[in-house]
Amino acid sequence: MTDQVVLLQMNDSHGYLEPHPELFWAGDRAEYRLAGGYSRIAALLDAVRDARPGKVLAFDCGDTIHGTYPAVQSEGEAFVPVLNALGFDAMTAHWEFAYGPEQFQRIARGLEYPVLAVNCYDDSSGELVFSPYTICETDGLQVGVIGVAATIIDKVMPKSFSEGLFFTLGNAELPGHIAQLRDEEGVDLIVVVSHLGFPQEVKLAREVDGIDVLLSGHTHNRLFEPAIINGTILIQSGCHGSFIGRLDLTVESRRVTKFDHDLIIVSEAIRPHPEVEDMIGRIMDPHREYLSRVVGETRTGLNRNTILEATMDNLLLQALLEVTDADVAFSNGWRYGAPVPPGPVTVNDLWNIIPENPPVSTVAITGREMRAMMEENLERTFAWDPYDQMGGYVKRCMGINLYCKLENAPGLRIQEFFVEGKRLDPDAVYRAVFVTGQGVPEGYGKGREDLDTSAIEALERYLAREPVTADLRGNVVAI
Repeated sequence: MTDQVVLLQMNDSHGYLEPHPELFWAGDRAEYRLAGGYSRIAALLDAVRDARPGKVLAFDCGDTIHGTYPAVQSEGEAFVPVLNALGFDAMTAHWEFAYGPEQFQRIARGLEYPVLAVNCYDDSSGELVFSPYTICETDGLQVGVIGVAATIIDKVMPKSFSEGLFFTLGNAELPGHIAQLRDEEGVDLIVVVSHLGFPQEVKLAREVDGIDVLLSGHTHNRLFEPAIINGTILIQSGCHGSFIGRLDLTVESRRVTKFDHDLIIVSEAIRPHPEVEDMIGRIMDPHREYLSRVVGETRTGLNRNTILEATMDNLLLQALLEVTDADVAFSNGWRYGAPVPPGPVTVNDLWNIIPENPPVSTVAITGREMRAMMEENLERTFAWDPYDQMGGYVKRCMGINLYCKLENAPGLRIQEFFVEGKRLDPDAVYRAVFVTGQGVPEGYGKGREDLDTSAIEALERYLAREPVTADLRGNVVAI
């Protein structure tokens, strides 16, 4: 018997309720165009459902309720009615744990679809915290859907994210659940909704048989063509809700015999869903006056679309150095943060850059520690084994020039290291300014001091002086 199903994917929307600037590559340059917005996503999902009634399933791969001012200020609560209106069939998670496991479980109970995680366990009981899978029915097919949450939550994220929990990769658990769904439940199709990251999910698909479709998240890949790995169709669909992935499948005798894929840009041409637009207006209207205030001007387009160094983080680091007398500055290699085109910078842009708004901190760190810290970060970013890759992009830094060979063995990637133009002295003590514990991780440096200045205050002060530039300057260079 032959049947069809349409799978729709959103991943890494990071709280962007409304349309926002997005970066699109155009040959040798970056272009900024408005994209995204949950009301347009809702209209797009409904249009597909209306065209293929009873044949459409929609999934969210996580990083949904964190990353913008309304998300953080409401600890994700404001998003529940909007997400229910979008009508996903299941989701998994990563930054959803930023408000603590109890708050995320409270939000999950308010959703009208399940949060799935085959790899999230209660520390004390060893029991799964969320359902490992669900079965979705279409007109003619039963689809087994298994969720895999981000494995890094209890490894490199703040401890509050995973209090009372531990996370595995999910690769050991998947085969048993696939067998149960296939053999005992008799499903026609196995779909994995994952937030491990594209490199990890490629390896996962290679070593776990029986996955028909793997919906990927975390690494913000825009896959214009699916990857086919060990018979698994693997897609990922950008970030910030700027894209929706569509996969049309023909299924015959419990096997995919044909597929068609489209990476859909959520463009201004899509007419917003009126009810969802009203919901978003009620969330945003109380904050608009505050968020729309212009705080300065950038002459450089700000984005985080480059892995070794990024203009958005250069702006942040320049501001951190400005409010201290530090020698060097560090921040996280975050991927999220909607771009800011050259021109006015608003308070909303600042919250998009660093929605946690942590305090500015300083620490005394030796040259030897600084080198070890950067070697550790390069290993977490470029580990030969994808399962050892943990985190985002390369740690952002300023005041240093680091030259590295990414193909080298762990601990041996850095070739040359300079601080303020002088070769790194392993025994010298430098003053570093940073934001969040991942900027300078625990175990590196002494005498940490949290200043009476937040990251957003530092950015406002820096931008208030004059128009700024934040061009790439070769802080970290692959040679």
